[in-house]
Amino acid sequence: MRQTFDESTDPSFGPKHVPLIRQAMAAQGLDGFLVPHEDEHQNEYLPAANDRLAWASGFTGSAGAGVILSDRAAVFVDGRYTLQVREQVDQGVFEIRDLVEGGVPAYLETVSKGAVIGYDARLHSPAALDGLKAAATRAGAVLKPVEANPVDQAWGSARPAQPMAPVVPQPLEHAGEESSAKRARVGASVAALGADAAVITAPASIAWLFNVRGGDVIRTPLPLSQAIVNADGTARLFLEPAKVTTDLPAWLGNQVSLETPDKLEAALAELSGKSVVVDPAQSSAWYFDTLTAAGATVVRAMDPCTMPRACKNAVELDGAREAHRRDGAALTRFLHWLATEGQINPPDEKEAVAKLEAFREATGVLKDLSFDTIGAANGHGALPHYRPTERSNERAKMGSLLLVDSGGQYLDGTTDVTRTVAIGEPSAEMVQRNTLVLKGHLAIARLRFPAGTTGSAIDALARMALWAHGLDYDHGTGHGVGVYLGVHEGPQRISKAPNTIALQPGMIVSNEPGYYKDGEYGIRIENLEIVMPAEDVPGGERPMHRFEALTLAPIDRRLIDKALLTAEEIAQFDAYHARVLREIGPRVEPEVRAWMEAACAPL
Repeated sequence: MRQTFDESTDPSFGPKHVPLIRQAMAAQGLDGFLVPHEDEHQNEYLPAANDRLAWASGFTGSAGAGVILSDRAAVFVDGRYTLQVREQVDQGVFEIRDLVEGGVPAYLETVSKGAVIGYDARLHSPAALDGLKAAATRAGAVLKPVEANPVDQAWGSARPAQPMAPVVPQPLEHAGEESSAKRARVGASVAALGADAAVITAPASIAWLFNVRGGDVIRTPLPLSQAIVNADGTARLFLEPAKVTTDLPAWLGNQVSLETPDKLEAALAELSGKSVVVDPAQSSAWYFDTLTAAGATVVRAMDPCTMPRACKNAVELDGAREAHRRDGAALTRFLHWLATEGQINPPDEKEAVAKLEAFREATGVLKDLSFDTIGAANGHGALPHYRPTERSNERAKMGSLLLVDSGGQYLDGTTDVTRTVAIGEPSAEMVQRNTLVLKGHLAIARLRFPAGTTGSAIDALARMALWAHGLDYDHGTGHGVGVYLGVHEGPQRISKAPNTIALQPGMIVSNEPGYYKDGEYGIRIENLEIVMPAEDVPGGERPMHRFEALTLAPIDRRLIDKALLTAEEIAQFDAYHARVLREIGPRVEPEVRAWMEAACAPL
């Protein structure tokens, strides 16, 4: 199996490792040190060598932070990880605090006057550092950049090696546009900003721009590297020689020079006197400090690859559609198994995860999972980011819900889908809450909205039915998704949080409202959607957009109270299921197709 159920950390990590970190801090005259979750590339998912917060504390979530002072320490997490952090972290060493409410800045305001708090400039964005420095100043303390990271020093020879996965071409049949054309477009946008060059540090942007893929980041085909792209479209790509495959130089062409990462600092110094675009949200403070020290003028602007990468071309969208049909057939086989064998002998979480992975593997073209499958039975369903382990594994009970959030990586697309399935007879409350979640999902899916609309402007539509019953959920409604890239991809999203990025044609975004009852069950219904131009209507005055469902798989009809749905919602739901049957039915075995006939029958 690609997914394991082992735990890479345990609560002993804090007691074992914090004293070593404090020794390294003391040797540098530091009273404290900041330990962000992010690495040198601001990755969400990290290679083992860069998972410093996990090594220091034991916490393995995809978002968080740590502060280690000479006499106390704290780990900060958001609402997704409140249970997980208490299971993974020794609270005798680390205080558990909220990442969102107050967060690290509020904690820094409590440090002693005159304290020197170290930070690694390669791991923090400039925007984040500004807030941290202001908080330290209010406390009368100072933040000091370090040359050597105390966590890395304490980790020493036990630290895993940096990943060296080969970097391979992403064929034009999947990319849809030559790298030279992409670089010309990016170069033109750099010139439009009055700049001479852009420093690109986001691995997804590098993979997209040069039409390559790698394997340095778990579940995501990313190459860890950096690039400098000039306004004329030429580029310098800084890549470890061990990652360079024999056909890569010819693939990149003579307008791209391959250089080793140890040449990067000197290359930045060569930009002295020039204007250079750097993204303060995706590049660390080290780049800003290094360029400024070299005499370059830093232009703070969005990574020029971000928007063209988010707005997929026609080839990418056709590939994504085929990937989702293929993946939908695998998921439908799994749902058939749950609806038959799974109702007689309910599976445990590990069995469910393994079974679904096997169906995806049987396609013969699965490159990887797009994230570790969330197979959440019973009360674990109330934990939106739960991942089963050997220790936590539970068997689904009769009368319970099984929530399965999963996805696959294929050369032509990245999938992410959640289905909630009743095991045995669901309670009336489960059916009601699931139907409310479905109403929100359908509201987003059928929406027509004016060009220029942001995801934050439509998020409330997914929550209205829940709000009417005094209910809500604490995560966003949707995130961007790449094409054989990251399953979480910006800049678009659908959430309560303000977002200035309009939803534009070609963007892929998830539609995943949910409901979670602590300790009892969880519900989430997730499809991926493509933003598409909407057809004109008589009398219409503005260009409009709509969503096209990418994900094709049955939704459990046993969890729907038809009486709570409007005639429009019923017609919409039936039309979706008719499409699922039409497009997925021919791809599955006769017995699965026969089950689909009932599972996709009109309400």
